[in-house]
Amino acid sequence: MNIEQARFNMIEQQIRPWNVLDQDVLDMLHVVKREQFVPQAYQNLAFADVEIPLPGGEAMFNPKVEARIMQELAVKKHENVLEIGSGSGYMAALLAHKARHVTTVEILPETKALAEQNLAKAGVTNVSVEQGNGAEGWAAGAPYDVVVVSGALPVLPEALLKCVKVGGRMAVILGEAPAMTCNIITRTSETGYDSVKVFETNVKPLTGAPAPSRFTF
Repeated sequence: MNIEQARFNMIEQQIRPWNVLDQDVLDMLHVVKREQFVPQAYQNLAFADVEIPLPGGEAMFNPKVEARIMQELAVKKHENVLEIGSGSGYMAALLAHKARHVTTVEILPETKALAEQNLAKAGVTNVSVEQGNGAEGWAAGAPYDVVVVSGALPVLPEALLKCVKVGGRMAVILGEAPAMTCNIITRTSETGYDSVKVFETNVKPLTGAPAPSRFTF
């Protein structure tokens, strides 16, 4: 496989048609090498329009979801970012390329180790990988300029919203299969939030996500 040709095809055939037109984001996809974060067994799918399986039943988002989230968040160089769900470390690497510092929180020890290893190998130095369940929020270092939840949540815990500083924003995929929506939520004041639905998708639930409330009659 010609890797650069495959990368070019991914950008031109999957990502650009999905309304990712920010040249900064498209350029970044050439710089942050996705294949360095894909498990060896799935290298031939590194640029395919699929979720890539990770240990512990987790998965990488497909490339267009990653790129679209990066475009919608428009992370700036001075910003500190919190990611919930480290996965392979690739989303953290994309965020780190734009941000001052990224704190990424992973619940599974073997996945945390994988993310750390991949980030180190790729030479990414402004990410710290923490272990824990960030689905209910992450107080250390909060509030953050940007929060990214790398997995679907059935409901959005209040504690997670509180991790966003006033003027900051969060990308989170809410709902249950097959109907989920990616939302960009901006914190407008101590108690105010604006939410915009940016696209529909269907991704794996975040490991450790709170259960949706079920009403039984």
